[in-house]
Amino acid sequence: MIADIHSLVGAYALDAVDDLERAAFERHLAECESCRAEAAELRETAARLADGAWSVPPPRLRDAVLAEMAETRQLPPETVRTPRLRRSRRFLLTAAAAVVVAAAGAGTAVHVIDDQRVRDQEVAARAASDREAQVRAILAAPDVVLRGQELRDGGRVTVAYSRARDTGVVLLAAGAPARSGQVYQLWTVRSEVPVSEGVLAAGEYSAVRIVRGMSSASVVGVSVEPPGGSARPTDMVAGVKIV
Repeated sequence: MIADIHSLVGAYALDAVDDLERAAFERHLAECESCRAEAAELRETAARLADGAWSVPPPRLRDAVLAEMAETRQLPPETVRTPRLRRSRRFLLTAAAAVVVAAAGAGTAVHVIDDQRVRDQEVAARAASDREAQVRAILAAPDVVLRGQELRDGGRVTVAYSRARDTGVVLLAAGAPARSGQVYQLWTVRSEVPVSEGVLAAGEYSAVRIVRGMSSASVVGVSVEPPGGSARPTDMVAGVKIV
C-alpha cells in the first residue's frame, strides 16, 4: 500500500518506481495538477543535467548551473506540510461527524498516525533540502571539475567534484534499466581498491550520489551486478578517470 502518493513524484520523475507504484502514480497524475507540473519540471531538470554537453565544461559553468537551479521550482517543507495538515483536519472532522462520541478514540488514533506521517514528511523534506544544498555547494565551488563518459549500453555517467571540499556528485543517467535480473552499482577506486558507492534498485537507471573523500579516488565507475550488488565489480560499463 502506498502511504502518500504525492511523495512518489521525485522517484517517478527519475523512473525509480516499480510497476505497481508507476500505475498508481499515473492514475494520481490525472487528478493532481501540482504533481503533474512538478514531475514535468523534475524530468526536464534531470534531462538537462544528463546532457552530453557536460563532457566539455563551457565557460561560466557555475553561474549557468546555479541560474538553472534557481529557475526550477522547489517545494520547501512548509509548502509540503500545509496541505497535508488541511487534509488531516478534514478527515478527522468527517470521522467525528459520522460516529459522534463513539469514534473519539479511533479519531485520536488516526490523528496520531497522520501526525507521524507529517513528521516523516518533514524529516524527508529536510534531508532532501540538505542534500540539495550540498549539491549546490559542490557545483558552486570555484574549483569544480567535470568529467563524464558514455555507458557501454547507452546513457552517461557524469562526475562533478571539488578538491577544496574533497566531495563530488555522481550523476548516472543510463539509457535503460540494466538487463534482466541485474542492477547498476556505483564505485570509486581508491588506492587500486574498488569501493561501492551505492546499488540501484531493480529497474532503476537514474541516480544522483554525493561521494566524500574524492581526493583518494582515481576512478568513478558503473557496473552491472546481480540484485543487491557485489563486493567487487564484475561487469564494468563505464569508468571515469578523475585524476
